[in-house]
Amino acid sequence: MDERRVVVALFGAAVVAVIGYLVYQFIEAFTVSVFLYYSTRRFHKGLRRARLTARARAALTLASLVVPLFLLISYTFVILVVEARQFLNDYAVVDILSENLGWFGGVETIPEFTAQGVYRAYQNGQLDVFIEFLRANAPFLTGLISDFFLNLFIVVVVTYYLLVDGARIRRWLLRFDDDAIVREYLEAVDRELEAVLFGNLLNVIVTSFIAIAVFQGYNAAAPVTVRVPYPTLAGALTGVASLIPVVGMKIVYVPLTGVTAVPVALASDSSLVVYIVGLLLLAVVVVDTIPDLVLRPILSGETTHVGLLMLAYTLGPVVLGFYGFFFAPILLVVGLTFANTALPRLLGADEDGGLHRDQLRIDDF
Repeated sequence: MDERRVVVALFGAAVVAVIGYLVYQFIEAFTVSVFLYYSTRRFHKGLRRARLTARARAALTLASLVVPLFLLISYTFVILVVEARQFLNDYAVVDILSENLGWFGGVETIPEFTAQGVYRAYQNGQLDVFIEFLRANAPFLTGLISDFFLNLFIVVVVTYYLLVDGARIRRWLLRFDDDAIVREYLEAVDRELEAVLFGNLLNVIVTSFIAIAVFQGYNAAAPVTVRVPYPTLAGALTGVASLIPVVGMKIVYVPLTGVTAVPVALASDSSLVVYIVGLLLLAVVVVDTIPDLVLRPILSGETTHVGLLMLAYTLGPVVLGFYGFFFAPILLVVGLTFANTALPRLLGADEDGGLHRDQLRIDDF
């Protein structure tokens, strides 16, 4: 009997090792999937009121997340391309690039970014330089695009099935119970991950609406010369940028303020400087500071300390790379919840002495 158990245990360990290796190869995609699952699970549950099946609710949840993000990225890309072409033509950047980049030589103008404009440029041979560049770098570009779509496919599939079968996976995990410690710990981790990551999604949405309202309101009062370009797009990007630690929304509204100030600097009109200063103050106070002080403590979870969460978002990408932004807060919640629930019981300590958010203060250090 013991020999059979040893064989089964060895086989199980081998299977776990193989699965762990495969998951590690795509750790970025699986981490993003878990992040998205907990960010959207509450919305997925709320769709039960519509009496939809679990699969329909999962598909609708992903569509409500992917479609707006795709439209935002597409719209941003189109705007950047159009504005970049205008900038290149206005400031003769093409001539400078032709002189300093060998493969760019022969390009006189950038074609219009329309179907007819691109086709006309292709017939005239204006795209030959770009085609040769793409051909020379085809292996690298093909690998990059293939990896992107493969990881995107994994993220969509894993997130979808986590939404559909999340409850079943949870019940399976709760079978491994040891004196209710495992059950208490897993349930606490599950609740806190949902609270923290869903709070991040809400923070993005609320910040986007605040930024859009501020930029639209500013444009209503400011002269045409110093108005914010594409205020709705700028507000949406500001909300998305709020996910980035430390720098956050500044990577949007600081360059935006600089772009708005360019006409003032070119015209040397000091009377319009007050509008630029006002825009910067509105962005710093109303868009950045107030939501950060008010929303983050409310939406950062039930027990996870806000400061530790900010450190996780900051240090995660530094240590682990891009996916560390998603992995570090998950690891923090898992670790702190273990310290709050399972560890005191295992050590026989006071169960109420955990590292709760309302107990951990700067003055304690």
